[in-house]
Amino acid sequence: MRILTHHDVVHALPMADCVVAMKQALIDLADGAYYLPLRLKARPEGEPNRMGFMPALRLAEDRRLWSVKEICVTPGNGARGIDPHQGMVILHDGYDGRPIGIVDASSITAIRTAAVTAVATAALMPQEVRKVAIIGAGVQAEAHVDAMRVVLPASAEIVIANRSPGRAAQLAQEKNCSFAATIKEGLADADVVCTVTGSYEPILKLEWLKPGCHVNAVGSSLAVARELDGPTMKAVELYVDRRESAINESGEYIFALQEGFIGPDHIRAELGEVLTGRHHGRTSPDQTTCFKSLGLAVEDLAAAELALQNAQRLNIGTNVDW
Repeated sequence: MRILTHHDVVHALPMADCVVAMKQALIDLADGAYYLPLRLKARPEGEPNRMGFMPALRLAEDRRLWSVKEICVTPGNGARGIDPHQGMVILHDGYDGRPIGIVDASSITAIRTAAVTAVATAALMPQEVRKVAIIGAGVQAEAHVDAMRVVLPASAEIVIANRSPGRAAQLAQEKNCSFAATIKEGLADADVVCTVTGSYEPILKLEWLKPGCHVNAVGSSLAVARELDGPTMKAVELYVDRRESAINESGEYIFALQEGFIGPDHIRAELGEVLTGRHHGRTSPDQTTCFKSLGLAVEDLAAAELALQNAQRLNIGTNVDW
């Protein structure tokens, strides 16, 4: 069994490789190749932190594989300078159950989440992209800069804005991006938007968005939190990573539905349905599209598997007898 630390994963899982793997995982999910229950969550009343468990099984007879991500989400870690997501992805042989790998979940989550955003952006963005706005300045914002550079032309400007502008300015300098002092300024004329904050309340207004842009709402995976408000959700063509997850876990969808801005049929398609051609995706330059990303266990499985394969080839990580 091979164990990969955060440092190991960063070296074994290049963003471009992960984008390819995430696209294939979502196609396989749409084709029925995975067993995927909803995530399990544990959070005592009044406790700011929570623990989550995300299991999945790849059903293919020649590639059968179990995985589970166990992760502690600690929002206060941002102030400590460490990733709020801490945990492990464990892979088990799909036939005899033997554990075959333990992989750092913080780095897997950061890379695969941004890689899925890149897949969604490539599938749903307008024909011409001149400006990308990344709203947020944490671990996900940094990973999303790398992901956008994989699928967008080098000429596209990447602008970083945040509720706390100081951190945005620092990250913009570190990643060779532009900086906007306010979220509204950052969104001006943006063709692609990535919201990657930990906010429980909406962070932007519909009128701040360029008509016909593509929005990736990534920051929240809780039913009680949302980055986009009801009017924004009503105005967009909504795509999701998985319907069942969005209906049960997306604060953006749940709040907008409860407030009467959208109906239960507002979800246009799952991203995998667009990738397989079952749904046409964007059909007009005037459409404002939105991909609501919640993060799926199949993404953790595919990313961890690829990291372990690359690590074995590169002799990265630690082998232990089990």
